[in-house]
Amino acid sequence: MSGPVVILVGPMGAGKSTVGRLLATRLGVAFRDTDTDITERTGKAVADIFVDDGEAHFRALERDAVRTAVADHEGVLALGGGAVLAAETRALLAKRPVVFLETGVAEAVRRVGLDAPRPLLAVNPRQRWRALMEERRPLYTEVARAVVSTENRGPEEVADDILDVLELRKA
Repeated sequence: MSGPVVILVGPMGAGKSTVGRLLATRLGVAFRDTDTDITERTGKAVADIFVDDGEAHFRALERDAVRTAVADHEGVLALGGGAVLAAETRALLAKRPVVFLETGVAEAVRRVGLDAPRPLLAVNPRQRWRALMEERRPLYTEVARAVVSTENRGPEEVADDILDVLELRKA
C-alpha cells in the first residue's frame, strides 16, 4: 500500500507538526500538514475559514485535503485535530501507519497558548479542550496503530518512540 510512511493524529497542542517535521527529517522524506494544505488552497487561515464560512465548510475542505494527501504523499503526514471526526477519513486511515500523539490539557495549552487563533477553543479553552478530547479520543484510538504520549517529553524522545513502535528505525 503506497501513501504516507507515518500519519500523525491527535489534539491541537500534541506536537503533530513539530514531531512530524523531525520524523520527516530523520526518515529523509517530506513533511505535509493538511491544515497547511487547506490554508494554501484557500488563501485563508483555518481560523478565518471557521469564522467566515463555518465549521461544516472547513470539515468538507479537510476531508478533501486528507483524501488527497493520503493518496499522493509518501512522507510524514499530520492531520488536523478534528480530521478523525469524519467516517470517510477514518476509513481511509484503516491499516495505515497512524500514530495518536496523546497529551494532557495543561501540556496542550502550554504549547498552543490561550491566545492562539484556535476557533474551537475561543471560549473557556481548557474546558473546551477537555470536551473535544472526550469526544475524539475513541476516534483517535480507533484509527491508530500506536499511541505515543507527548506529555512532558521533548520532540526527539517522541520521534524515537514512533520510529521504534512502527519499526522504522534505520539500521
